[in-house]
Amino acid sequence: MLGLGADLLWVDMNRLLSFLFHQGVLDEQFLQLQQLQDETSPNFVSEVVNIYFHESEKLLRNLRELLTEKELSEYKRIGMHLNQLIGSSSSIGAKRVTNVCLAFRAATDQNNRAGCLRALEMLEHEYCYLKNKLHELFQIEQQRALAARVRYPVQN
Repeated sequence: MLGLGADLLWVDMNRLLSFLFHQGVLDEQFLQLQQLQDETSPNFVSEVVNIYFHESEKLLRNLRELLTEKELSEYKRIGMHLNQLIGSSSSIGAKRVTNVCLAFRAATDQNNRAGCLRALEMLEHEYCYLKNKLHELFQIEQQRALAARVRYPVQN
């Protein structure tokens, strides 16, 4: 008999995922990513998402640097960084991050510095929220995997 803890953690995982979908944080692309995970690569999703976080932090740092320069003639470079972030965010199903990036890009298309700064602030907020929630999800998933391996004797 598998431990009851694994079942409860499975419920917690599904509840958190449901919440993230309901709030529009994630979309169906995240489910498609999960479908690629199997016994041969049990950490596939967390590995892909960690690569996303690593690369995204570089892009966010670059965006912040470009926006804090005195002469702001780098809208084209900002747009290039945003395009990268839009692509990678949509590929993991980070819906709200993607949507904020699109609004940010609209502000760069209009050479709107104030709009870009507001959008960057929103982007950093959404990114941190996503990172925290996916970290929480992966912790629960890890605990569930450990609990599933624990077997308890059946009592008669």
